[in-house]
Amino acid sequence: MRHSSGHHRSSGESNTPQRGDWRVIRDLLPYLLEYRFRVILALSCLVAAKFANLGIPILMKELIDSLDIKASSPQAILAVPLGIIVAYGFLRISASLFAELREALFARVTQNAVRKVALQVFEHLHSLALSFHLARQTGGVSRDIERGTRGIQSLISYSLYSILPTLIEFCLVLCYFAYSYDIWFAAITLVALVLYIVFTIVVTEWRTHYRRAMNEMDSKANQKAIDSLLNFETVKYFGNEAFETARYDYNLLRYQSAAIKSQKTLAFLNLGQQIIIAIGLMLILWRATLGVVDGTMTLGDLVLVNTLMIQLYIPLNFLGVIYREIKQSLTDMDRMFSLLNTEKEIADSPNAHPLQIDNPSRGPDVRFENVSFHYESKREILRNVSFNIPAGTTTAVVGQSGAGKSTLARLLFRFYDAQSGKIIIDGQNIQDVTQLSLRKAIGIVPQDTVLFNDTIGYNIAYGDPSASFEEVQEAARAAQIDSFIKHLPDAYQTQVGERGLKLSGGEKQRVAIARTLLKKPAMLIFDEATSALDSKTERAFQEELFNLAKNRTTLIIAHRLSTIIHADQILVMDHGQVVERGTHLELLAAKGKYAEMWQMQERAGLD
Repeated sequence: MRHSSGHHRSSGESNTPQRGDWRVIRDLLPYLLEYRFRVILALSCLVAAKFANLGIPILMKELIDSLDIKASSPQAILAVPLGIIVAYGFLRISASLFAELREALFARVTQNAVRKVALQVFEHLHSLALSFHLARQTGGVSRDIERGTRGIQSLISYSLYSILPTLIEFCLVLCYFAYSYDIWFAAITLVALVLYIVFTIVVTEWRTHYRRAMNEMDSKANQKAIDSLLNFETVKYFGNEAFETARYDYNLLRYQSAAIKSQKTLAFLNLGQQIIIAIGLMLILWRATLGVVDGTMTLGDLVLVNTLMIQLYIPLNFLGVIYREIKQSLTDMDRMFSLLNTEKEIADSPNAHPLQIDNPSRGPDVRFENVSFHYESKREILRNVSFNIPAGTTTAVVGQSGAGKSTLARLLFRFYDAQSGKIIIDGQNIQDVTQLSLRKAIGIVPQDTVLFNDTIGYNIAYGDPSASFEEVQEAARAAQIDSFIKHLPDAYQTQVGERGLKLSGGEKQRVAIARTLLKKPAMLIFDEATSALDSKTERAFQEELFNLAKNRTTLIIAHRLSTIIHADQILVMDHGQVVERGTHLELLAAKGKYAEMWQMQERAGLD
């Protein structure tokens, strides 16, 4: 039995508490029992196949014993074996038929379970808070889902097609030996099997920590590789290709060392299993030979005993790898179910209701009331922030980096909940409304635009997947990108590449603007939305932006002050607090922090 060391585990395996194998099986059972009739029918086919399998060597014994050259009639010599041969062929076909029926019946059960579990995990991951996704590496999470779904298939395959059939066959063989021959045949078979199983489980458990180390190193190498490839531009900027290769090779070397130890222990397991099997077979054949010599058994009995033992030990020969793979499948499934059971930090309250916008054509009234927030307890981001954005008006927020400007947008979207204070939209606390309705009412153009690896048309249409092509074009025109797209060889079918890297920063930002405009939200948030645009495009977009803002409540987070001079209200933030507020002219007249920032930008020639 020479087998590879199997599937791998994701990082953090050693630090993740195991919930227990039975708990994992209990989590899986509801998905399997959706097709109870199919399960019962498949198990019935399994038992029928084993009975047919047992009958094959018994008929072979009868065939051998029937070939008695002392029979008086040659016709009798031929007639009896002919009937046995036909029955033998029938049983062979029946065993294969029932086995194939079992697999065909259970295929829908397995695939349905895989699909539903994977779908629920995927849906649940999208419902988790931003903090979860920032703390987890995409490569590790995707491997957890991949291994978990593969683990379901492996568990069902190994248990239904290997372990359970072997146990049924073992019970049938024991009963037949005890009934047809002396009790020693059953006793030797039982003792050999028990020793084999105990040895396999003990050694396999001993090998587990080698496998865990090997799989952890594999996952770390995989994560480093994915992280490096996703950031290949940064690698090239700093000429660190050799550094990344060395870092990847370091993890591969650790994986190699653990894999070699795992293979050596596998060789020990294989040798021990073969010794137990060989001793069991020798003792059984010795007893059968004695029976033939003293006339209590025939040559057919000797062939039958040998055939049954070999037939029984062939699947047992793979027990080690099957047990290991089942344990691995349960572990992989546990990690996937752990993702499914991860609590939502930001969840809809039991009585949450859809957000009601009083006047969708004008936009909602938005109020921050004494909002305080921190990502880490030792670093406060917002401190008792209070302000109001009247319906249909534009409010701009400016300040130095780290002042908490972008955090306002994240709190509005409920990516996080404030530690204290309230955010009110048209008289409704956003913690009392459904997240889906809240996010549907707000559109955002983020500072860092990430696009799907698809076409430009797909990325714009993502703002409203049900939109027509004409509506997509209209949004592109409003974002000043339609003419650029039409000059591309494939126009709206142009592929943008991984994370949109085939487009420039300005082009990506204009796609993001078009995508948000297509959504037609009641409230708009522009988080440094024009930071990647050139001055000419930015000026062309300004007029369109403020035309759109006339019919919507708008929050602009800006660095370049020239982009927000027409805002109805400007908030100046410093160290998580609003230190000034007013119009552009009012703030210049106050000669405070805003006026100082304006003068600095004018001197720097940013405007």
